[in-house]
Amino acid sequence: MAEQENIRKARHRMVQEQLIARNISEPRVLDAMGRVPRHLFVPLEFQRRAYSDGPLPIGHGQTISQPYIVGLMSQLLQLAGDEKVLEIGTGSGYQAAILGCLAKEVYSVEQYANLADGARKALTACQIENVRVFVGDGSLGLPEFAPFEAILLTAAAPEVPPALIRQLTEGGRLIAPVGGERGQMLKLVLKKKQRLVTRTLVPVAFVPLRGQHGWQDDEWR
Repeated sequence: MAEQENIRKARHRMVQEQLIARNISEPRVLDAMGRVPRHLFVPLEFQRRAYSDGPLPIGHGQTISQPYIVGLMSQLLQLAGDEKVLEIGTGSGYQAAILGCLAKEVYSVEQYANLADGARKALTACQIENVRVFVGDGSLGLPEFAPFEAILLTAAAPEVPPALIRQLTEGGRLIAPVGGERGQMLKLVLKKKQRLVTRTLVPVAFVPLRGQHGWQDDEWR
């Protein structure tokens, strides 16, 4: 009982000190991140650090993103609750869980089967039932389920994959880290009247997006 109370307090501090203090103000995002048990989405050996201000390793050279970055990207999508969302890079499933609290349907693609399986188990443990996790090349998206009102990449691409742009509905929003190992920028892409309006936001640091329209093993630099 005391441990659960300590976890609740740690999650509350995360919201107050890492999100609200850094201008994450969307009430639905704050509510979701205040409710979803982040510690269930990290390996056991890192659970004590689950609410710390930084990313954590989850295996295969992948990470669970810093809480602030999860909050920022979720807020930038401006989800109202009735959208169909595509996430590229499921990882541990935490970002997908937050999206599941904010949208009607979430489709998430992960390249590593065991990470996808772990994410499914964590989502089930949290009783989040509107997220579907697929194993595959995320840079190709999921054309069979397109179009999507919002698309979110949690891995850095050399450029926004054209396949994902095609799967974005008119009026849709796409958030992606773009760049290589030496530097990346978070970009917001709006699709308006079949034209793309791109805003460059803040510098970020993500693992590489692998795949046909991502970084190849010998290219990450």
